[in-house]
Amino acid sequence: MNMSPKLQEILSTALALPTDQITDDLAYQSVPEWDSMSHMILIAELESNYSITIETEDLLEMTDVNNVITGLKKYGVEA
Repeated sequence: MNMSPKLQEILSTALALPTDQITDDLAYQSVPEWDSMSHMILIAELESNYSITIETEDLLEMTDVNNVITGLKKYGVEA
């Protein structure tokens, strides 16, 4: 699944990782930077950048880049 440059930048910022490390196979807790705190920062960044409110069940499913993209599609966001 390909992500938009905007989503790649959001993930990079929220997870404090260089953009070249933001790949489709990146997952929650697969790197030390993606812990529970940075996950909440990521959700806040997604909500802010895309002007959406993510439901709790959806944020719990956003455990890797592909699930983030799939979850955003539920809110009408092409990421």
